[in-house]
Amino acid sequence: MGRTVGRARAIVLLAAFLVASLAAAQSASRSTVAERVMKLTRASSWKLAASIPIGFRTFHPQGLVKIGDAFVVSSVDKDGRAGHVFKIDAGGRLVADLRLGEGALYHPGGIDYDGQNIWVPVAEYRPDSRAIVYRVDPKTMKAEEVFRFADHIGALAYNTDDRTLHGVSWGSRRFYRWTLGADGKVTNAATPPEQLRTLNPSHYVDYQDCKYVGGRRMLCTGVTEIRQAPNAVPFRLGGMDLVDLAASRPLHQVPVLLWTPAGFDMTHNPSWFEPTATGLRAYFMPEDDKSILYIYEVEGI
Repeated sequence: MGRTVGRARAIVLLAAFLVASLAAAQSASRSTVAERVMKLTRASSWKLAASIPIGFRTFHPQGLVKIGDAFVVSSVDKDGRAGHVFKIDAGGRLVADLRLGEGALYHPGGIDYDGQNIWVPVAEYRPDSRAIVYRVDPKTMKAEEVFRFADHIGALAYNTDDRTLHGVSWGSRRFYRWTLGADGKVTNAATPPEQLRTLNPSHYVDYQDCKYVGGRRMLCTGVTEIRQAPNAVPFRLGGMDLVDLAASRPLHQVPVLLWTPAGFDMTHNPSWFEPTATGLRAYFMPEDDKSILYIYEVEGI
């Protein structure tokens, strides 16, 4: 009996060590992303490394995380009024489809991964509305509602250094910060939005997807649409902001001068970044419905 208990305890301790090691490795990787983003300029040379057609209808992708060789993508089906979280294998095949939301709340936003769970906001399809924040286990693809909030949350980033959750509003003009207790529950979920929000001083791009990248920073990508007349075809400029979460202001801003053949900027929908030996690898999914996962690399930064 004693040996059985000892063995079980050893297994628990080993599992905890592996989780901690994975979290430390992930934190170091994300910090490397941030430091290299700081060196990007308009002149940075992005090269297409691969493109993977996604083998099912993706609707309107919103957020993207890469976990091992798999991808998890949040998406909204506007016509069907349904929110999806897709798990996709490395070849673009559908592994799982989790439905999230209720009633008028069916618009998932940008997502983040904390090393164990994926954080997904699901809001009404309009600004100044309301949202539900979920935790999703990427292994089981099961969701847990964490809290509700009285504004549209368009993207989330989870600060693994101090257990805070950061959200941006529709259009990303407002920032929010929530704290999590030891029990995993949000301590200030009931605080009115006007008491929690800080204003984003940047009006460069509307953030579509955000990720925590260590050092109390988040990396957000998005798009601005420029029209010469109200009904004119827009020129779409994609870009990224590295945001100081303590000061609620961008530390570094840079356009991403990449477009699809149809003219969509690469950061139009979700994105994910990881370090390479001397640069960055980026994953973009800018197109709706018949999506392609574009993989670009930039070296020497």
